[in-house]
Amino acid sequence: MTAPPPSAKDSMKSTWRTWDRKHWNYNHWILYAINPFHRDLDREVPVHPKTDKVPHVSTTDQHIWILLHAAIVLAVHQLWLSLTGIQLPFFAAVAYYTTGFLFVVVHQLHIIRRLGHIYGHLDGEHERDGIPDYGVAKVLGAGWKTAGGRMLMSAYLTYDPASSPLQDMSSRAWWVWLPLQIGFYGVILDFWFYWYHRAMHDVNGLWQFHRTHHLTKRPNAMLSAYADDVQEFFDMVGIPFMTYLSFKALGIPLGFYDWFICHQYIAFTEAGGHSGLRMHLQAASPFSFILSYFNAELVIEDHDLHHRKGWRKSHNYGKQTRLWDRIFGTCHERIELRQDNVDYDNQAHIPLW
Repeated sequence: MTAPPPSAKDSMKSTWRTWDRKHWNYNHWILYAINPFHRDLDREVPVHPKTDKVPHVSTTDQHIWILLHAAIVLAVHQLWLSLTGIQLPFFAAVAYYTTGFLFVVVHQLHIIRRLGHIYGHLDGEHERDGIPDYGVAKVLGAGWKTAGGRMLMSAYLTYDPASSPLQDMSSRAWWVWLPLQIGFYGVILDFWFYWYHRAMHDVNGLWQFHRTHHLTKRPNAMLSAYADDVQEFFDMVGIPFMTYLSFKALGIPLGFYDWFICHQYIAFTEAGGHSGLRMHLQAASPFSFILSYFNAELVIEDHDLHHRKGWRKSHNYGKQTRLWDRIFGTCHERIELRQDNVDYDNQAHIPLW
């Protein structure tokens, strides 16, 4: 199949993976090498009626996955310091942690694809949107801009070359604070995200900065950061920066290494929330049990419905919790992930590798 003429910029048509590869440019080849796609073209994805029970995934599975992969990145940094005695200067630290961030995210995308071929996707009678023909370069660029932007900001505000991961973690206070930091980070970040996101929908003149992200009605995880430049900036660094300032105002400590772990929790949920996986997977948080008690926990279907059912006016504006949607009355009823449709007896698991 030969490449079609350039698509209109609003088209979500995704055919480039079947083109004759002589029509690919370096962006296509990089994506092909990374292989972040939501499905293999030569394999079937199971399709389930909406009334079929949905397997539950424990938050423990997610905590183990997130913390283990974050620990690998921190451990490699510590190993370098222990073997060489050479501290990472500012830009080397930014480059290393950006690479580590991307390594973990790409690995998660591979896991998401495997799970999709096992459990299928929500609203499965319709195909998930792929990486659009028009947006290949945008999607590829969004990944490194997100990782690089967050790591650059975190390093500028908190990185101390003289402090190693092991030094920070040797403090008992560090371990006492870590679960609180992770929990509060998700809730506070989601407060700022909720109002910024809702304003994009409700305030005249702001929708123009958000509409590109809503061109996908059934996103895949690679479309998490598919957006206009203004939204990209706020998603990548603006909202995390407001969260950092909130921590400072509240007197909650946040160092570079604990912030990196918080970033890993956020990124895991961002990718999962756009994956459309047909699994009852609640956003991992040390506060999960409290959020669940108030029916304010976030599951994959919540953000999926925000895309599928919403446009200029919408609902489910939170991306880490439903706390602020619950408080301000913008929750949408779930369809496939209702409590009476969740299978807690036959649980699914997230493979580590």
